Amino acid sequence: MSETVTVNELATHDSAHEPTPTGERADLLEALAKHRHFLRFTTRDLTDEQAGRRTTASQLCLGGLIKHVTAVERAWAQFILDGPSAMPDFTSMTEADWARRADEFRLLPGETLTGVLADYAEVARRTDELIATLPDLDATQPLPKAPWSELGTRWSARRVLMHIITETAQHAGHADIIRESLDGAKTMG
Repeated sequence: MSETVTVNELATHDSAHEPTPTGERADLLEALAKHRHFLRFTTRDLTDEQAGRRTTASQLCLGGLIKHVTAVERAWAQFILDGPSAMPDFTSMTEADWARRADEFRLLPGETLTGVLADYAEVARRTDELIATLPDLDATQPLPKAPWSELGTRWSARRVLMHIITETAQHAGHADIIRESLDGAKTMG
């Protein structure tokens, strides 16, 4: 079984001397960068008020989507390093826990679009560094307890990265619909 890198090993790793990622790692980085761009692009030229506005039947807003994708990417990248302890036990979450989690889908008072985009950029930078420097994309971790996860399932770092890409792409599509409903602007077309 593959070993995983600890958080301290990653934090002390000197990526300045690493070669530019190629092959699979370059492909993962390129796919993630593309979908991050589409997601961020939906927020171009918006005010904080617009970024927090619901424009569809959904509870989603653009600022909240950025917050959610940031939280998801941060948690899954930490999962690659630390396993299920990086995430909550979703099977034991209370109503209050779920309410707090729902706040990650909203732009709350005092939060700004600039702030959530900056947080997203920092998380993206750390994830990109992880992709470039992780010793083994085949290293696995058991999934955290969740009603949607089969007990005993393990995901490789590669599988987690593909999940982050999928989640980002899915929410970029949601964001495009929200933005078009807001003011007619589209990501493409």
